[in-house]
Amino acid sequence: MFCAEFAGYTIFEGMEENEEKEIAGFSKLPKRDKIYWLAKNFLYANPVEVLKEFAEYWHDNIEAQKLLDGFSENTLTNFPVPFGIAPNFKINGTIYAVPMVIEESSVVAAASNAAKFWLSRGGFKAEVLSTKKVGQVHFMYRGRREQLLHFFEEAKEELKQGVKKITTNMDQRGGGVLDMELIDFTDQEPDYYQLRVYFETVDSMGANFINSCLEEFGKLLTQKIHQSALFNDKEKEVEIIMCILSNYTPECVVHTEVSCKVKELGTFDNGQMTAQEFAQKFHRAVNIARIDSYRATTHNKGIMNGIDAVVLATGNDFRAIEACAHTFAARDGMYRSLSQCEVKDEVFRFWLDIPIAVGTVGGLTSLHPLAKRSLELLGNPNAKKLMEIIACTGLAQNFAALKSLTTVGIQAGHMKMHLTNILASMQANDEEVSKAQSFFTDKVVSVSSVREFLEKLRNTSFNTNLNAG
Repeated sequence: MFCAEFAGYTIFEGMEENEEKEIAGFSKLPKRDKIYWLAKNFLYANPVEVLKEFAEYWHDNIEAQKLLDGFSENTLTNFPVPFGIAPNFKINGTIYAVPMVIEESSVVAAASNAAKFWLSRGGFKAEVLSTKKVGQVHFMYRGRREQLLHFFEEAKEELKQGVKKITTNMDQRGGGVLDMELIDFTDQEPDYYQLRVYFETVDSMGANFINSCLEEFGKLLTQKIHQSALFNDKEKEVEIIMCILSNYTPECVVHTEVSCKVKELGTFDNGQMTAQEFAQKFHRAVNIARIDSYRATTHNKGIMNGIDAVVLATGNDFRAIEACAHTFAARDGMYRSLSQCEVKDEVFRFWLDIPIAVGTVGGLTSLHPLAKRSLELLGNPNAKKLMEIIACTGLAQNFAALKSLTTVGIQAGHMKMHLTNILASMQANDEEVSKAQSFFTDKVVSVSSVREFLEKLRNTSFNTNLNAG
């Protein structure tokens, strides 16, 4: 029996093999056994070699690894993603070094360049417009609509008081249940109604708080309708379908913008494009994303490159923010650019209004060591301040992308940043990397051009060594 030990884990090659792709109790297996089973049944590889590979990314500190394993389920290893910094962000007069977690080349560089560009032009202005979040109790009621509406108006305050045992701490921090409304959807789904509840969760994301309140509202609603003399016995048979927060928060919005006189923009494309020409071309590019959903999708993806990177770095939920942003972009019935531009009275103005629901206490923000460090880098902001920083990073990323698109083109900068990844995929050594970076300083980078360069370089080296021999 062969035994290999890595980072405190032992795997025995002689353990009973399971050639079935279906398995019961997988979550209860030790990490080493999970890897063994996967290697045998899906990777068709030597389990010890797979374990070596996975163990390369385990944390050296056992306690730190246990913490990371606890964030999710069935964890086998860690998936490292670069943690970078975009300096020189001037937001409402304060300078920030913004942490960004992202695997895509050029994003951090682009955000940094945009931050530096606007640093001498007044920086970014940001303001949180509102912080209202939303939850829903979805239910079926088969009685008279008028009776339900009458009941709701009478019971509304009583329902709010009924969750005080849950909201006490949040109330003391300035949050809690703000309001609620009854919405009739019976014209679209027979007998379907919704209790829509609005919350303030202050500096926490508040998902667990909101969901706990909603489930209690569901119980109270059923109970009070059953006790009310307004309804007959049939009408009292209320069916709660589900109680859940909504990640669409159109009233949890932050506004950010940059502006300066057109002449202060400078020149572009090595002096070939004037400030006025740039401003007009940039303005048209944004308008195109306002009227064409195909372009708007890519345009908004660029905004989310910046936003998601900061959201991840601070331990927040980028998937919720993505979903909300894209719904917000289509709020008038057509998917449009989230950002807007105006050139008026010789002033260039570029802005973004976007819903961002984040927290700075609780969840991963309090558990993940690097999330805590990210917040410390930002001055331990409250949720509103973090919303502003995140939105500004999204606007910066959007400005940088549009600046490239309307001047030198997106590939010039992006592919140069991507050169390192291309060279790595072609297993270039240090000398080849150095020569390639020098060679492509003023040339267009592409996979084929890099491959051709390396082939010529390697053939030359081979022939030189052959002749020398």
